Amino acid sequence: MPTDLAVIGAGPAGLAAALAASARGVRVTLVDAATQTGGQFYRQPAAGLGAGRPQALHHRWRTWERLRDGLAASAVRVLTDHHVWSVERTPDGFTVHALLGPEQEEPAEVPARAVLLATGGYEQVLPFPGWTLPGVVTAGGAQAMLKGGLVVPGRRAVVAGTGPLLLPVATGLAAAGAEVAALVESAGPGRLARHGRALAGKLPEGAGYAARLLRHRVPVLTRHTVVRAHGDDRLTGVIVAALDADGRVRPGTERHLPCDTLAAGHGMLPHTDLAESLGCRLDGFAVAVDTEQRTDVPGVWAAGEATGIGGAALALAEGHIAGRSAAAYLRDTAPDPAPAALISRARLRRSAAALDSAYTPPAHWAEQITGDTVICRCEEVTAGAVREAVDLGAGDERTVKLLTRAGMGWCQGRMCGTAVAGLAGCAPTPARRPFARPVPLGVLARPHPQEGLS
Repeated sequence: MPTDLAVIGAGPAGLAAALAASARGVRVTLVDAATQTGGQFYRQPAAGLGAGRPQALHHRWRTWERLRDGLAASAVRVLTDHHVWSVERTPDGFTVHALLGPEQEEPAEVPARAVLLATGGYEQVLPFPGWTLPGVVTAGGAQAMLKGGLVVPGRRAVVAGTGPLLLPVATGLAAAGAEVAALVESAGPGRLARHGRALAGKLPEGAGYAARLLRHRVPVLTRHTVVRAHGDDRLTGVIVAALDADGRVRPGTERHLPCDTLAAGHGMLPHTDLAESLGCRLDGFAVAVDTEQRTDVPGVWAAGEATGIGGAALALAEGHIAGRSAAAYLRDTAPDPAPAALISRARLRRSAAALDSAYTPPAHWAEQITGDTVICRCEEVTAGAVREAVDLGAGDERTVKLLTRAGMGWCQGRMCGTAVAGLAGCAPTPARRPFARPVPLGVLARPHPQEGLS
């Protein structure tokens, strides 16, 4: 069934956009890979788990209830379990191509006059010796296990890296019964203090997290980093050390923290694969948009983390603006600005920029990586192999890939791209991929995939 607007991604931005457009008479189809709407931020446990108080795992639960109930009462067509791998421009608009279900073998397509990309972001992972041990997970992975599976990854955890995501992960694990041995943050308090005015609105939220950390007696080590993880068959502990003003490990400050879980994260990057394949311009790593969240490709809007990492509140504001703008375009009416959302977006973007400046990975993190540390897990490429490629003249990610196969595996460099760039001494760059996810050859060979079913 053709639709006016295909919204890809059912997180905060996608939900807000779909509801705003639908309320203005636009036929909307909301497409998402998960089995339920909500995205990572509002990830829900499966009904069979019988969660008694799922709101205990979430921030701003009432906002989610309003989105959930609004979606149920709307005319939005929801297609879950649809893994979008490409968006194709057609004479009549666009065709969204997806793979169905957990096996991702059966194709589906959704014709649409316009497309709104709310594809979110993914974690930036910086390797260190021992990061491939069982028991080492990403910070977002630990949070997903807790929200979606009601499980903690271990009994004694260390949460480490940098960025605001570490706070809800540490407090969530502690509240769920895990002993959090330490929250290890590489940024220092002074970085946040320098952005006090822009972050004033975040103070109540930050104070809440600080109170919970104190209540659960979680030690906080600022300006510290994980040097290496230890263990034979699985993680048994980590070595952390203090950082100097330049971001280098201070000799003699190493300490051992016994643990069976390490949740590590170093911020997030926007998901831009679909935008890039459509030819949308990027601004750094993010999709470039105008004041109405329009990309430079006619008929394509983008909102949320895809346009810059900024959190759920910013995603909601951007989604609302984008949905209204897309509705005006599709109904051939004058733009329908949302003054409150515009003001909120401006304020939240200032906060996001301040957080991005304050939470940067240690400048010299690559110096701690030993030659036998695996960098590309898909192709099992070590740091030594990457450095050898650099010695042979490779000065960018693409050349390193050609010489070592780093980034040629299942994740197509999403996990290792930043690390490869750091070891090569070059700035990381977005990698243009023809497809947003692996696609079976049988699907590519089929001339007419079946239309997605609700």
